[in-house]
Amino acid sequence: MDKLLKEIEKLKKSEIKEVVEHRIKEFKEIGKDEEKTFKELCFCILTANFNAEKAIKMQEEIDNGFINWDKNKLEEKLRKLGHRFARKRAEYIVGARKFLHIKKFLEKFSDERKAREWLVKNIKGIGYKEASHFLRNIGCENVAILDFHILDLLEKYKIINKPKSLTKKRYMEIERILEKLAEKTKLSLAELDLYLWYMETGRILK
Repeated sequence: MDKLLKEIEKLKKSEIKEVVEHRIKEFKEIGKDEEKTFKELCFCILTANFNAEKAIKMQEEIDNGFINWDKNKLEEKLRKLGHRFARKRAEYIVGARKFLHIKKFLEKFSDERKAREWLVKNIKGIGYKEASHFLRNIGCENVAILDFHILDLLEKYKIINKPKSLTKKRYMEIERILEKLAEKTKLSLAELDLYLWYMETGRILK
């Protein structure tokens, strides 16, 4: 872990720090807006077993269609834009509209982990990674997004053996490792994720 800690500390002294801080502010702004919050949920539904960069482009093109389009139109657009699972994702997004005012559902949770459990239980197409991604993208800071980039990086630095499947138990175990890393670097899990993502991909998306 020491080698990874040194690399993160170097990045914290570089121009990447400003990019990370700016992105965190953007996330908090999204979380203040009800419609943007729901659209972010739809984005995270799209990212499951799919490419985040492509999902960002789809989110930009569809925009209010996440709220207004019927299932067939949404499926057709997703297919045209190249989503591998257009039918299922359209179905999940339309189904999620019963939680269109999702901010109100989440506000009753003072604990971000409990909010994540609620999301996993109630939103079809959302697992722990996607729920964590959504919460981070609306301004929450204390959940870890264990996508394959992060897992690959942790394996590269010999911190974990990359699991073949990510059970809830294993997710929580790796999240605790990242909590320790965040504590040592004096970062939130949200900030740490952006630094690690940059280390692995050379980019900061969302």
